[in-house]
Amino acid sequence: MSGPFRVIGDTAPGGILVVSDHASARIPDDIDLGIDRALLRQHVAVDIGVAAIAEALVERPGFAAFLGDVSRLVCDFNRDEHGPSVAPIASDGHAIPGNALDHDGHEARLARFYRPYHAALADLIDRMRPGLIVSLHSFTPHLASRPDEARPWHIGILYNRDRRGAALALDLLRHEPGLVVGDQQPYSGAVLNATMNRHAEARGGLYFGAEIRQDLIADVAGQAQWADRVERVARAVAAAA
Repeated sequence: MSGPFRVIGDTAPGGILVVSDHASARIPDDIDLGIDRALLRQHVAVDIGVAAIAEALVERPGFAAFLGDVSRLVCDFNRDEHGPSVAPIASDGHAIPGNALDHDGHEARLARFYRPYHAALADLIDRMRPGLIVSLHSFTPHLASRPDEARPWHIGILYNRDRRGAALALDLLRHEPGLVVGDQQPYSGAVLNATMNRHAEARGGLYFGAEIRQDLIADVAGQAQWADRVERVARAVAAAA
């Protein structure tokens, strides 16, 4: 039985660790969410493009990646443990009837997916002591539930209280011609930053969150271009800190 995460790349101490909570659309065979399988190709189920970027990065020296290996519809790792959206009953207007869980069902999801994921990530960080953590996500250009909301950013940089890594990343990205860069967009890391709050901010580790617009990384060419960009920025932030 596959676990809730996978680790790839060079985990030697001091490197750069890419963490992507929503890298997979996989639903275990014994879980029925009661949804149309076509939904698994959409942003509500997976951060489109981020797994390919992480896989490209770990081919380069000094990068490792810790990737969620189950759909966020089964268990959203980037939420607080007992929050209602850990196993969401709805997402961007889509009902998820298989997540109408009682207390025991909710606890079983946490025990099977959420807690092993975060325990393993904590263990990896303890062993690797990365010089930088990059929290890698992607966002949809248009939310179905907010059709009038413009999302013009190519990339957004997120953080909570610790802005050290984010400030460096923002400065670097804003010098790239034609790039529309969001500071705490399309949402704020002060509101939604659960994984980095736990594994970076609480430890005093250097990090920044990167949200790349999904239409820019939906194909191989875009993924390669953005892997190069993330590498350049991450190396520069790690070196400057």
